[in-house]
Amino acid sequence: MDTQNMNLVGHLEELRKRLIITLGFFILLFIIAFIYVENIYNWLVQDLSIKLAVLGPSDIIWVYFILAGVIAIAGSIPVAAHQVWLFVRPALNEKEQKVTLAYIPALFILFILGIGFGYFIIFPIVLNFLLSLTEDMVMTFFTTEKYFRFLIHMTLPFGFLFELPVIIMFLTSLGVLNPYRLQKIRKYAYFILIVTAVLITPPDILSDILVIIPLLFLYECSVLLSKVVFRRKLKRNELSFE
Repeated sequence: MDTQNMNLVGHLEELRKRLIITLGFFILLFIIAFIYVENIYNWLVQDLSIKLAVLGPSDIIWVYFILAGVIAIAGSIPVAAHQVWLFVRPALNEKEQKVTLAYIPALFILFILGIGFGYFIIFPIVLNFLLSLTEDMVMTFFTTEKYFRFLIHMTLPFGFLFELPVIIMFLTSLGVLNPYRLQKIRKYAYFILIVTAVLITPPDILSDILVIIPLLFLYECSVLLSKVVFRRKLKRNELSFE
């Protein structure tokens, strides 16, 4: 019993250490991003055809906080993934350690691709569609805070959702998931992804469809990649028994 308690305390201390390192790196990146956030803001609005306004002196500060926070999150992903890997490393054999470590760069790349997909593809389509609904009817007026909140809602979720294939591959390599289980729960996964798409998009059918289709495609890609990882794992196990 005492040994179990000591192991639990050791795991909690290790987890605490990993969380502190990740949080510390996030804060450092946030400070650096906040120093240059005005340049980032100007780059984001340089081609904007509509005028933005602030309703109070604190509005622009909140926008700067949001932008710096997103940049800090993106930059912290490789560090957070590495800390997770260090935490689970003692439970992995040497081959599993090398394989799972290779997923860390992919997490960062997919996050950036997800942000880019949301910003360059989904966001312009949805924004132009919504603006077309009010064309010649009312004067278009955006506050800076609401515009950037809308922008973040249309981009940041894709950064996390694009991580799905790598996360599933990682869990498959650990034996937590397998492709057959993923196929069995496909309809429940579809339901969750559709609900997620509806929640993160404006209330119109076009936005929902534009988000649902890539999410379902990502899930199917995840299942295929899980099959690849699972078969390789089976082959390694067969070779080790020979």
